Amino acid sequence: MSRVGNSPIALPDKVELSVDKANKVTVKGPNGELVQTIDPAISIKAENGEILIERSTEQKRHKAMHGLYRSLIANMIEGVSKGFKTQQEFVGVGYKVNVNGQLIEMALGFSHDIYFKLPNEIKATAVTDKGKAPVLTLESHDKQLLGQVAAKIRSFRKPEPYKGKGIKFVGEQIRRKAGKSASK
Repeated sequence: MSRVGNSPIALPDKVELSVDKANKVTVKGPNGELVQTIDPAISIKAENGEILIERSTEQKRHKAMHGLYRSLIANMIEGVSKGFKTQQEFVGVGYKVNVNGQLIEMALGFSHDIYFKLPNEIKATAVTDKGKAPVLTLESHDKQLLGQVAAKIRSFRKPEPYKGKGIKFVGEQIRRKAGKSASK
């Protein structure tokens, strides 16, 4: 029995959910619109401001998809009503980040700057305070796209365990290693 799949999803007042015959779920809200195609074995019912996800059989594959699609639809509803946000710190001497519209310019200790073009669904802001590491904030209504873009930006300079330099998420603990120990 899927505990995640069986729990109902609360539908906020400003959010509309519709399912067409091709099993495409469309969620519209104040922050935008998201579409997800679901498996035909999964059905969606809306009752009394709640959404219930049900599966047709007890096959292992259908049980797995039951919880998956419930989580995807819950994230879609939260995204179009509230939105998602992630923050990344650029830790290192000379590390900089600037945002010009949908273009992010990063100086990460390489011989050249890195330019990264953001998808239109994502909004970015960069804050640089004196004495602190620059912080890049990404906001979007699509959780999957936001996570993918944040992971791509982090991949340009992952945090290293000796000095802790690199791009890390705010609040993330980097597991540190001891350097070379002193000889006798």
